[in-house]
Amino acid sequence: MKLRHFLLIGLFLIGGMINAQETKKNFIEVTGIAEMEVEPDEIIFNLGIKGDNKNQLADNEKQLFEILKSNGVKNEDIKFKSMYQNIYSKTKLFTKDFQFKVTKKTDIGNLFESLNQKWVNSINISEIKNTKITDFRKTVKINALKAAKEKADYLLESMGKRTGTPLEIVEIEDYTSDMIMPMNFRAKVSNIQLEAADSNVDYSFENIDNIKLKYSIKTKYEIL
Repeated sequence: MKLRHFLLIGLFLIGGMINAQETKKNFIEVTGIAEMEVEPDEIIFNLGIKGDNKNQLADNEKQLFEILKSNGVKNEDIKFKSMYQNIYSKTKLFTKDFQFKVTKKTDIGNLFESLNQKWVNSINISEIKNTKITDFRKTVKINALKAAKEKADYLLESMGKRTGTPLEIVEIEDYTSDMIMPMNFRAKVSNIQLEAADSNVDYSFENIDNIKLKYSIKTKYEIL
């Protein structure tokens, strides 16, 4: 009985050694990189309004919605963020913060001129987006993987070898530049009351840098 157990254990050990030898393969490790620039088609703005009392703040909020609506901003694209009351101020200032989204159909220059109001407290860009960014990210990652395979192919071909089965695929970098824009544009939108009336200011999408996507994929391929 013991002899049979020893024989079985011996077979398992031999089988394990054979499997270990089979999985130990020569491989090449390469990294593929791909990049893409995508034009933004949405901009999300943060905007703050103020009032000396609650009634005035409510009136200003109503005007804000009328201005946004008249410039093609939909109600569902306007979000309330926060409200604040400074009880220590002599004027008891009331403020309210919103976010709103514009698209390429929006005349941003006309919108900013309409928002050039004393009750507009602040405005700045929160985010620059592209509605199909997920699809673009997939494309760049696939291109990075293809670049890695192409690199492995020509390196091994130079040594008379061929690329075999992929043994490992690792995404090592995920970089997007959603917030990158020209500094002069960023400065101009920081204070709308000073800049909105300037006819030389271009608030169009063309004045914003493209979103930059860059991905790196590290791969291991069997050498044949």
